[in-house]
Amino acid sequence: MTYRKPAHSAWADAVNLLEQADRLHKQFFRLGHGTAPGPTWEPPVDVFETHQHLSVLVALPGVAPDQVQVMIDHGALLVIGERPMPAPAMARIRRIEIPYGRFERRIDLPAGEFEINESSMVNGCLLLSLRKLI
Repeated sequence: MTYRKPAHSAWADAVNLLEQADRLHKQFFRLGHGTAPGPTWEPPVDVFETHQHLSVLVALPGVAPDQVQVMIDHGALLVIGERPMPAPAMARIRRIEIPYGRFERRIDLPAGEFEINESSMVNGCLLLSLRKLI
C-alpha cells in the first residue's frame, strides 16, 4: 500500500496560521529602541496623508490620556508614555503578552512643517491630526 502525503493538510494550514499569528504579534508589540534608558516598546501606528493634514492613529489600549506625551522634534512625531502593569503587587504572573512599561514611538514626517491640530483618545487609540504649515 502506497501512502501519499496530501499537498495541503489541515496540519500544514494550522502551522502556517500559527506562524502568521506569531509574526503579527512580533510586528505589533516589538521592543523599541527609544532614547530613554531601559527597555521600551513601540505601539503600532497608521498614518494617512491628505493635501492639508496628516492623520496618525496610535494603538494604545489601556493607556490613560494623561500618561501620553506628543511632540514634534526635528522632522519626527514623538509619542511617549507608559502603560502601567495592572497586576496586584503580590500576584504571580502566569502569562504576559501585552507590553507594559514605558513606550516610545518615533514617526518620521514628510518634508515640510507641521503642527498638532487635534489630539483625542478614541476606543483605546490616540488619534492625532497634524496640519501642514508649508
